[in-house]
Amino acid sequence: MTTKVSPQTRARQANGASPRPRNRVGRRHVLDLDDFTVQEIEEVFQNADAMREVMNRDIKKVPTLRGKTIITLFTEASTRTRVSFEQAGKILSADVINVSGSGSSVEKGESLYNTALTLQAMNADIIVIRHSHSGAPHFLARNLDACVINAGDGTHAHPTQTLLDMYTMRGHFGRVKGLKVVIVGDLLYSRVARSNLWGLTKMGAEVTLCAPPTLIPQDMLNGLSDVGGHPFSSVKIEGNVEKALDGADVVYALRLQLERQRAGHLPSLREYSRTHGINTERLKLVNPDALVMHPGPMNEGVEIDPDVAHGARSVIEEQVTNGVAIRMALLYGVATPVREQMFRADRV
Repeated sequence: MTTKVSPQTRARQANGASPRPRNRVGRRHVLDLDDFTVQEIEEVFQNADAMREVMNRDIKKVPTLRGKTIITLFTEASTRTRVSFEQAGKILSADVINVSGSGSSVEKGESLYNTALTLQAMNADIIVIRHSHSGAPHFLARNLDACVINAGDGTHAHPTQTLLDMYTMRGHFGRVKGLKVVIVGDLLYSRVARSNLWGLTKMGAEVTLCAPPTLIPQDMLNGLSDVGGHPFSSVKIEGNVEKALDGADVVYALRLQLERQRAGHLPSLREYSRTHGINTERLKLVNPDALVMHPGPMNEGVEIDPDVAHGARSVIEEQVTNGVAIRMALLYGVATPVREQMFRADRV
């Protein structure tokens, strides 16, 4: 999608000036999308548009967050999310410090709280955390002065992934509302699926979940979401992948989390691939301009075939690029002086 560049924008680019996002998201933390409004999500998208402008420049550097310190605290393995946050911070001229679980005091038995206090004592402005325990980012947000961004906690939430997913859909369709999005895979353990449910339903998408019964949360499987007023009452559950994919605008294949499959939810990976894997034959059921998406990393040949993952419909690499723009927008939103002034006023 080609973006028109105004003469004023060209002048700012030539001078290496900062982007001019239309809005500043006035929140301290990004923990999940359940407390985001539609307007806030749209503001993040508009800011990400401005950040994409920066990423397309010859010199990908602006002084927007100069003097700010961002610490990424990842106690779980990650490549895409950690690197994209680091790249986002550095493009905005922030000082970015990476801390991993291995090689840190966490390995010596230090509590998450004491580790975070140590990082805050280093005058960190933003702490980006990925943790294996659900709720860890919320705990830090309640106990620290620094801004906290959730980069994935246990099986609970991954809000930045959902924002980049919806931003990618918006880039191709011009909207999220009304799109039929089919999420196929490990729904039981997927934090991506949970955040996507909040984001997609809030933005008006038609969401269908598809998985073997053993990988569907019990409340969904038992129809509790059909109760009037339930936030996911519009979500459909379909066990048959062919029926689910019929007329889909977006096919979202979830990673089969092999590290969490020891409970025996599946007879075999081959069986899962046969019944629910996304392959070329099944893609014949979707709409002609449908997108194929995946949060990564992929188990090619299990939840998605290689020719689909790298085919013409796939926007998986584009998701990675958009992830940097979205995370730049979020870092900008929580770290701007305007937000800091609002926060200080609230605490007086």
